[in-house]
Amino acid sequence: MMTFCTNTDDKSLEIFSIIWLDANVYVKDTRKTEVKLRSIINHIKKFQDIKQCQQYIEQTSQKDRLILIVSGRLGQEIVPYIHQLRQVISIYVYCMDKNSNEQWAYKFSKIKSVVVDLDELVSQITTDHKIQKKVEEPLSINIFTTNVGAGKSTTGVNGEFVFFQILIDCLLRLKSTEIDKNELISLCEKEYEGNYIELNNLREFEKDYSPNKVLLWYTKETFFYKTLNAALRTQNIHLIFLFRAFIYDIYRQLQKSQSKRHLQVYRSQLMTIDELDGLKNNISQFISINSMFSTSKQRTTALFYLGDITTQIDSERVLFEIDADPKTVTTKPFANISKHSHFPDESEVLFMIGSIFRLNSIDRNDDQIWIIKMTLCNDDEHDLKQVLMYMKQQIESEETNLQTLGKLLCEMGEFDLAEEYLTRLLNQLPSNDPLHISLYEDLAKLASQRRKLNMSIEWRQKLLTFKEENSLATNVSVNKTNNSIGKFIRQKLFALKKPHQLIANPNMNKTNDSIGQSIPVNHININTKWKQHGTTIAGGNQIGNQLNQLSCPEGIYVDNDHQTIFIADYWNQRIVEWKYGAKKGQVVAGENGQGSRSDQLNNPTDVIVDKKNDSLIICDKDNRRVVRWSLLNGRNGETVISDIDCSRLTMDKNGDLYVSDYKKNEVRKWKHEKKEGTIVAGGRRKGNHRNQLDNPTGIFVDEDHSVYVSDTNNHRVMKWMKGAKEGIVVAGGKGRGNSLAQLSSPQGVIVDHLGNVYVGDWDNHRIMRWCKGSKEGSVVVGENETGEQPNQFICSTSLSFDVHGNLYVVDYLNHRIQKFDIDLN
Repeated sequence: MMTFCTNTDDKSLEIFSIIWLDANVYVKDTRKTEVKLRSIINHIKKFQDIKQCQQYIEQTSQKDRLILIVSGRLGQEIVPYIHQLRQVISIYVYCMDKNSNEQWAYKFSKIKSVVVDLDELVSQITTDHKIQKKVEEPLSINIFTTNVGAGKSTTGVNGEFVFFQILIDCLLRLKSTEIDKNELISLCEKEYEGNYIELNNLREFEKDYSPNKVLLWYTKETFFYKTLNAALRTQNIHLIFLFRAFIYDIYRQLQKSQSKRHLQVYRSQLMTIDELDGLKNNISQFISINSMFSTSKQRTTALFYLGDITTQIDSERVLFEIDADPKTVTTKPFANISKHSHFPDESEVLFMIGSIFRLNSIDRNDDQIWIIKMTLCNDDEHDLKQVLMYMKQQIESEETNLQTLGKLLCEMGEFDLAEEYLTRLLNQLPSNDPLHISLYEDLAKLASQRRKLNMSIEWRQKLLTFKEENSLATNVSVNKTNNSIGKFIRQKLFALKKPHQLIANPNMNKTNDSIGQSIPVNHININTKWKQHGTTIAGGNQIGNQLNQLSCPEGIYVDNDHQTIFIADYWNQRIVEWKYGAKKGQVVAGENGQGSRSDQLNNPTDVIVDKKNDSLIICDKDNRRVVRWSLLNGRNGETVISDIDCSRLTMDKNGDLYVSDYKKNEVRKWKHEKKEGTIVAGGRRKGNHRNQLDNPTGIFVDEDHSVYVSDTNNHRVMKWMKGAKEGIVVAGGKGRGNSLAQLSSPQGVIVDHLGNVYVGDWDNHRIMRWCKGSKEGSVVVGENETGEQPNQFICSTSLSFDVHGNLYVVDYLNHRIQKFDIDLN
């Protein structure tokens, strides 16, 4: 038997709710109707008493959206008092006498229909809700303004604008845990108790969800869309916190499908005159949309949702016209998601949370529709950059964790949540972790701010006790998150550390011992060290497609003869040549748009130089091919291997080509003019046995034709000797982790002449060296957490040495190539 909440302080996770007022609501046989209605709008609240119902409605937020079902007699009494409330969007009179009730109902525009049949009621609500969910959901907007009138301050609106931007960046940089995901599932199970349709959706989600399906789930009419949208639009911070991994997946999918062309898109909305006036007062200012912003490429589609313009309604009909140029995108992507959507015919263009627009004009046309024209902006617009820089200077951070989030929420005045996340982190720490010290200090200060002075003293007593019991901890630098909030602003939203999801691109690694490019014997030995601060030699000017920029570079080839490097510039669909010391590179292949023509590339992940034939060999991943591109007249590429899910490639001293296939979980060797390759590693389906691989990426071939493979999802590097049926583990293999005996999603791999293995440890943001026969590795560079400083990475994808032994690292999410010189001292 289904149960419905009857208390007046319950809170739905969705925006839309049904209120059912009828003196006989618990007597009438409405159970089947409720089941059908809950498949449309889950939250149904039933009342028999008018005063209780009216009080409940009046206490709901204006961001809620209520559909009222009411009997004829009670409707005549309550409708005049609640009709004008913003949260009430439609009313249905369910009665026995249709004619008499229509006589009073026609005076109220929100009454959609008077019905005497329950099936007709369900049908009408279903039809109306398809439109309502498009135009009635509250549009959560923050404003950044430079307008200062007499006696007015912009501090409030600008503070909300900036802090929301920072909050979203912070939440998305926080690695999600199974505890968080389980809490989210539990909340949804409680919310949808008795709603068997949504509970089945929830079970399917738990079983089949993967990051590449996130837009399918987001566009599908299920709990996922409803609760996520409600969390964003009502700014339910804890729910957004629990959803953050899935929001990140949406971000990555939008980034991967980022629109390449300038678009004009449209969105319809119903707004109150007060909401409209709030925007009118801020023409030429910036607004940020605090939710996913769904638009259509078709103006007629957007206008359709505004309904018949001859029908009078209490709201203002609004059409947003938006100009979006992808060249302006720095951190908040937008994309046509049709091919990923549950509704592929809708031509939906989706903008990332926190997208910033300049409000150009607001005018009413002849059809009495308000046209709001906006232009997509980035956060480097002068005024925005100024205020964000101010925030950076005010609050600095070493890393993004729950302490960072707690401090940020404290700054925002969200003291309860700040305390929750600080204590959550405290409970996760080992009992002797020195981070206890700064957490106790933060909690004591927070209690003081809240005037909980006894609690503040208790936290300080715990701090003193901890210091006495852990004297060594007081000498350790623990306050890595002192002043906590600026780092993730500097690093930008696209620099998120979610590598297990990024491996959906999965193929990010390469070394180049290719074609006689041997490891420098005279410069590297077991004691060799490299300077810890790298020099940016390519890119490093944020994400972009200019010649001084890169966009998530992946493979790299160092050409010692010509003192240049070749870079597979993944999202720019091109190969870039960058001379030593140059300020910008030049395109040598691709950059004719993303596509499958012979003059195009589609997400290239690797490149090597075939000097014998004066050509590049490119792993053209999403075209499922390997192409040869002449360096002499490189207008087009020639496919040399087709129908291959190539991840990385290299070439041995004989000119034979080796390619890792991340779907077949194998590495093949391709001899000259041969149409079929020979398996030299893996090829026994996905697995973790020694004769198997799971998502092979980087490969290296030594002088003896042994093949080294970064076995990414098995968190190990394998060596397959020539002719071997199985490999041996030469690095990692102890499960995913960050100890010296472990790797986490390794990518790049190189082997020196002594047999020492160098690995790009993707998830741990470090480069490791595994000496031959050793059970543990040592960190070569990158022991300083994730970041964009010269001694930090955000996910390294490829490695290479030059002839002098200097180390080159592809810093994927900082969009740069770093060079680490040998430390001769």
